[in-house]
Amino acid sequence: MKPKTKRKIEIIALLSSIWFVISLPLPWLITTPDVAHTQLVVILQMTALISVPFVALAVAWTIKPELTQNS
Repeated sequence: MKPKTKRKIEIIALLSSIWFVISLPLPWLITTPDVAHTQLVVILQMTALISVPFVALAVAWTIKPELTQNS
């Protein structure tokens, strides 16, 4: 794998993981540790579903940066 491609993949993975962690309701999870498992699963599913478009945009813009420019 080319170093430039590997770097792009690492950046995409890092930004995706940061986005996912930031979008979690961590204060709610920390202050209420006895939360039901089903609620936690639903919250994680909602967070993942909401994150998909943003991660897709990040991937597209990293792979093809000229998409961000007006022609």
